[in-house]
Amino acid sequence: MKILSVYDKEFNEYGKVVDLDFSALLAELAKRDCPEKGTIYVPSDEALEAFPVSKQVEIDWFGGLPVEVGYCNGHNDTLNCLEYHKSSEINVGTEDFILLLARKQDISEGKLDTATVKAFAVPKGIGVELYQTSLHYAPCKIGGGFRVAVVLPKGTNYEKPANAACPLLWGSNKWLLAHPDSAEAKAGAFVGLVGENVRVNA
Repeated sequence: MKILSVYDKEFNEYGKVVDLDFSALLAELAKRDCPEKGTIYVPSDEALEAFPVSKQVEIDWFGGLPVEVGYCNGHNDTLNCLEYHKSSEINVGTEDFILLLARKQDISEGKLDTATVKAFAVPKGIGVELYQTSLHYAPCKIGGGFRVAVVLPKGTNYEKPANAACPLLWGSNKWLLAHPDSAEAKAGAFVGLVGENVRVNA
């Protein structure tokens, strides 16, 4: 598939570049494990949250709401799922990586056609905000693996609330549409992605 850049105008619909220096935080993130197969996601890492840039993001990008700073590390080249939150999300990586994105507005009756998914390359060290309406999931690699810091409102991506009525709700502040081929679908996630399970070759 065609790989766009977060500096291309097409990205404006999904998010924006964050003009902050994340270098100290990324130096700490580089010490975290990067699985050779699959990914690992940690919602909150106290060492990453202690950096001044994390507090600056909390104030300037989340309006003072408490945030968690975690990470998603590993090797991935496949869509598998798309999720959204009732909030923005900020990503920044120690290596170049790709985000597979779609629009929440294009979900119809709980289904989304994966033909609408677009790929955006994010240069290492460059932070990006993903808007609330941007469907996303695990990053995809460019060459080797990736380590990507993830900033979200505190409490996001933990256990699903009890007695949740919405079938898409897969965790706290986490609505998920799974592809039928994904491990998440086999684990009981709502199957809402229709079409090819998109793969990236970069």
